[in-house]
Amino acid sequence: MKTNRKKLLLIIGAVVVLLAVVISLPPVWSRVVYHTRATYTSIKYWLKPPSEAVFVPSTEKTPVDPQDSDPNTASASNGQTATDPASTPEPALEATAAPTISPTPLPESVLLTGFTCEAQLWNNCGPATLSMYLSYYNWGKSQVQAAGVLKPNERDMNVMPYEIVDYVNNNTNVRALWRYGGNPQTIKALISAGFPVMIEKSFEPYDIRDEGWLGHYNLVVGYDDAKQIFTVHDSYLLNHAPWGGKIDPDQYDSFIGFDYYYNKLDLDWRSFNYLFIVIYPPEKEEIVLNALGPLETVEGACRSAHEYAIKETNTLTETRDKFFAWFNAGTSLVCLQDYNAAADAYDTAFSIYPEIIQEDRPYRIFWYEEGPYSAYYNSGRYQDVINLADQTLKNMGEPLLEESYYWRAMSYNALGDVDKAVADLRTSLKCHPGYAPSVKMLEQLGVKP
Repeated sequence: MKTNRKKLLLIIGAVVVLLAVVISLPPVWSRVVYHTRATYTSIKYWLKPPSEAVFVPSTEKTPVDPQDSDPNTASASNGQTATDPASTPEPALEATAAPTISPTPLPESVLLTGFTCEAQLWNNCGPATLSMYLSYYNWGKSQVQAAGVLKPNERDMNVMPYEIVDYVNNNTNVRALWRYGGNPQTIKALISAGFPVMIEKSFEPYDIRDEGWLGHYNLVVGYDDAKQIFTVHDSYLLNHAPWGGKIDPDQYDSFIGFDYYYNKLDLDWRSFNYLFIVIYPPEKEEIVLNALGPLETVEGACRSAHEYAIKETNTLTETRDKFFAWFNAGTSLVCLQDYNAAADAYDTAFSIYPEIIQEDRPYRIFWYEEGPYSAYYNSGRYQDVINLADQTLKNMGEPLLEESYYWRAMSYNALGDVDKAVADLRTSLKCHPGYAPSVKMLEQLGVKP
C-alpha cells in the first residue's frame, strides 16, 4: 500500500513538474498570461464599460510658457534618438536630388515575396509586423529581439510609429521613414518599386466578442487591380484565420498573405490618418522619395493629410467617420505645429464622440495617439491634458501607458507641481523602461531617472 502511494505521489509530482515546464514555454505562457489578463479586463469593463466615458475639454488656458519645461529633443538611454512626441513626427530627410513622380503607368498587379511570417505574441503586433518586414531584408532575428527594445515591458499597450522608425535607423543596416496622408496609389507605387509598406489601421477582431475597436499594424506586400485587393501579412490573423483555425507554421514559407479589399482599407486606414512606414536600403532612398511624390517631406505629407481630413469632414456622413476625420485634422495640425488650430479640431472631434453609438466608440484611440496631449499642452491647456490622461488611464484594464503619464507630468510641471511631475515620469519609466522623453525630462529637472 505504501509503495503504491509513493508511486502515486511520484506520478503526481512528475505531472506537476511537466505542467510547470509546459506552461513556462513562451508560446504557452503568453497564452496563459493573455487569458488571465483578458479575464480581469473583461470583468472590469463589465462593471464599468470604458465606452461610457466621454471627455469634455474645458478649453481653459493657463498663462504659463510651455518652453519653461522644454520637451523637444529626447535621447533614449539605450542609444536611440527618439523623435520628439511634441513636435514633428520625424526629421525630414535630405534628398540628394529633387524627385519627381514617374509618368510610367504602374503594373496592374505586383506581389512581393521572401518574408518570414510570424504570429504575434500577446499584444505584440508592432514588433511582429516589423520583424516580418525586416525579414524581407534578411534581418535574421524575430519579434522577440525587436520587442526587447520597443516594448521592454511586455504589457505596454502600444508601439508608436516613431519608435519603430528609430529602432530601424539605430539598430539595423537599413533605413526607415514614416508619413501621414498615405493613399492606395502611394502604396502601389512603393510596392511596384520593390518596397513593402507597413500601415497602422483599425481592427475589430471577429473572433473575440465585445472586444471592440483596436489599433493594429499590417504589412502590405502586394496588390491586384483586377481583384481590387491588397495582399497583407497580418500577425494576428496567422493565429486567427478568417476561415477558422490558424495558418500552419510549416506553411509560413509559402504563405503569400491575406486578401484585403481596397474599399476595406479606405475605411480602416482613416482611423490613423493614413499613416504608413517604409523601410529600405540606404542606397535606394531616392527611389523611395520618388515613389512618395508630394509626400516626400514631413511637411508636405502633413499638409496633404490635413487637406484630405478637412475634405472628409465635409463629405463623410457616418458619425464615427466624422469623428476620425476631425481627429485626423487635429493630428495633421500638430504635425505642422499649429497647436491652437489643432486643439480646436480635437475639440470638434470630442464634441462628436458622444454621438457615436456606445458599443462602436473607439475609446482605445487614446492608447495610440498623442496628438491631443501635444495640442492642448502646447496651447497652454494643461488641465485638459491632465483630465484626458486621468480618464484614459482610469479606463484601461491596466494603467500602463507611458505617453499618458509623460504628458500629464509635463502639464503638472508647467503648473508648478514638480513632485507630481516626477512621480508620473517615474511611473512612465516603469511602463516603458528607458522611455526617452521621460528620461530627458527628469534630467532637465535635475532628478535621477
